[in-house]
Amino acid sequence: MSEAIPRPEITRELSSSEDFGVVQKELTIWEQLFNQVWLRKCVLLVVIAVIWEVYGRQLDNPLLVPTFSDTVSALWSALISGVLPDRTLTTLKVLAIGFSVGVFLAAVLTILAITTQLGTDFLETVTAMFSPLPAIALLPLALIWFGLGIGSLIFVMVHSVLWPLALNTHAGFRAVSPTLRMVGRNYGLGGLGLVLKILIPAAFPSILAGLKIGWAFAWRTLIAAELVFGVASGKGGLGWYIFESKNQLDIPEVFAGLLTIIMIGLLVENVIFRTIENKTVRRWGMQN
Repeated sequence: MSEAIPRPEITRELSSSEDFGVVQKELTIWEQLFNQVWLRKCVLLVVIAVIWEVYGRQLDNPLLVPTFSDTVSALWSALISGVLPDRTLTTLKVLAIGFSVGVFLAAVLTILAITTQLGTDFLETVTAMFSPLPAIALLPLALIWFGLGIGSLIFVMVHSVLWPLALNTHAGFRAVSPTLRMVGRNYGLGGLGLVLKILIPAAFPSILAGLKIGWAFAWRTLIAAELVFGVASGKGGLGWYIFESKNQLDIPEVFAGLLTIIMIGLLVENVIFRTIENKTVRRWGMQN
């Protein structure tokens, strides 16, 4: 066996951190502000409001497009008088009922579809039939079946929520990896237990996307239905408020109603759904 050749001893001097230059650069105040999502969105909204104000002043025709300041003034007057909050609350109550019923029915259909083959065939068939059908097209039938009231509004809203939510949830369940399914079965889970403890957490990004789509469809369907007849239990909602303002040629109030619809949409999307998203899929590392 040959003798090992000795290697020369190498001594290295440690370098100080100053030799590497700037390792971490502090952000400037402008960079810190720009990294705030809420601030960037607020700036965009301000820019849109300024463009609206400038265009309205140049057009100088309040019957076509009132200025942003006139719209805000009409909005404030309607809020102070209590008319707009009352109409908004009426619409939101009907929305909560219809959306809840739609979510419940979508959950039932999806659980049946994921646990039985017959349920899968049924869900695929009915979604292919009814999903392309606009909810507002069913309004004449709803008026015949449920009359002039809240029942018709809930019917068209359930149709708006049910199919996109069921499709997204079912697609999310089918995308769950077989490994997670086997882990659940190894723990003795099956049927509803497997759905609640394995499939729903794993498919929650798709479920949340379906909830967002269903909410948007239900919101615009409800406003459109209220514009058609608008009175539920003898009381009009936001859509009926816009319709009445249009008939009176009070266009700033029409835009005030539209602005209220937009603000509620922004609130639901950026506060409610964003909070749910941060506490679930982002916290679980399922979404960047």
